[in-house]
Amino acid sequence: MAKGIGRREFVKKTAKIGFSAALGGSVIFPWLNSSVQAYDRKGIDIAVAIGSDYLKNTIKAVDLLGGMKRFVKKGSKVAILPNTQSRHPGAYTKPEIVRAVIRMCKEAGAVEVNCLSWLTPKHWADTGLDQAVKEEGANLKLVDSDDESLYKPVPIPKGVSLKEAQIMKEFYNNDVFINMPVTKDHAGNKFTGTMKNLMGLNFRRKNRTFHKEGWQTEQSAIEHLDKCIADLNTVIKPALCVVDGTELITTNGPMGPGKLIKPQKVIAGVDRVAVDAYCTTLWGLDVRDIIMINKGYENKLGQIDLKKTKIEEVKV
Repeated sequence: MAKGIGRREFVKKTAKIGFSAALGGSVIFPWLNSSVQAYDRKGIDIAVAIGSDYLKNTIKAVDLLGGMKRFVKKGSKVAILPNTQSRHPGAYTKPEIVRAVIRMCKEAGAVEVNCLSWLTPKHWADTGLDQAVKEEGANLKLVDSDDESLYKPVPIPKGVSLKEAQIMKEFYNNDVFINMPVTKDHAGNKFTGTMKNLMGLNFRRKNRTFHKEGWQTEQSAIEHLDKCIADLNTVIKPALCVVDGTELITTNGPMGPGKLIKPQKVIAGVDRVAVDAYCTTLWGLDVRDIIMINKGYENKLGQIDLKKTKIEEVKV
């Protein structure tokens, strides 16, 4: 049975945040020169499906938002970005979740579903994601992480720490972008989610400039990493985010192995800031400590105050 998440729970977790501005209208950023679509928020802001069947969870979470046809139109080419960074449990997006998204996209009328990555075939094989992609009839498009000619320079007009991104050109051959991270611990800023996952589209050598010396321990270096991620997010907006919160590492991230917890949740939403703020609650982080999310809020990318969002949780 569907139920609204207890407001008192989130009041306790977010009462000290003190932020109040709401997210404005959807934007397709003109400097991207891209056809990748973005959508306004409607109805439920954060949909959460809970249970041991992760494929069914994913379908239910997207259905709560209005179904995949809200995001994927007939004839669309869809780019999806799962996290396949490490084979350790709780460190990669589950194959069942990827299967569900591909299946829903095809049912909505997508003519192509393309998994994008600059990681190696071994990363995809080790996690079982390559098999899921193949069996569901999607394309695995691996872009050479060392060939700069395969990446498009993209200026970041609002960038503070990052003035230019280098986004894989293959990304721009799609109409719709679905972001599919696993939320987990990170050695530097303590949190990986929707915003950080976009580094998977950016040229790997460019990503290395995000990491200054001391990025795991020095506050200024951690802030630089988070600011770069927030800057990157100002020029790419997913149509939809589907987050694996089923099993996640809370230590030794992002690669693991680490302490594993199993909330058994799939989280879906359009608002990256709100979704990431929700995901911090899965293992008791204080959203005020995650600079990246706060910078995303300051950049008007979304709503950080969960009291101002509509959250629906369903047991599947």
